[in-house]
Amino acid sequence: MAKLTIVFAALLILLGLGSFFGTGSQHPTALIPTWFGLGLGIFGYLAMSPVESRRKLFMHINVTIGLLGFLGSAIKAVQGYLHANSAGVPPDMIAIGSQVAMAGLLLVYVLLCVRSFIAARRSGKV
Repeated sequence: MAKLTIVFAALLILLGLGSFFGTGSQHPTALIPTWFGLGLGIFGYLAMSPVESRRKLFMHINVTIGLLGFLGSAIKAVQGYLHANSAGVPPDMIAIGSQVAMAGLLLVYVLLCVRSFIAARRSGKV
């Protein structure tokens, strides 16, 4: 699961950089997925430890980062869309698209982590 974490970290970093440079480097908040990706990447690398207790600790930290990132990006996407509609202005589709993509990636990641944790528990590895 730690190697898969590195893959999701790379995807989030690419999403953040793509969003930032796609907006003409004007909106530093477009880099938010990059910071979540860096956090996942660092703790994902630390989760590659041969020591089981360290691996479990860092994977639980990663799933917490993923869950917080999912909740934050999903809420911001909905708020941004609703606020634009109530103000009568068109929504910023690049920002909303980036937030939805981040939420989708992190939702898949969290679900895969939970599935892995359940499988580990059932197999008696825990």
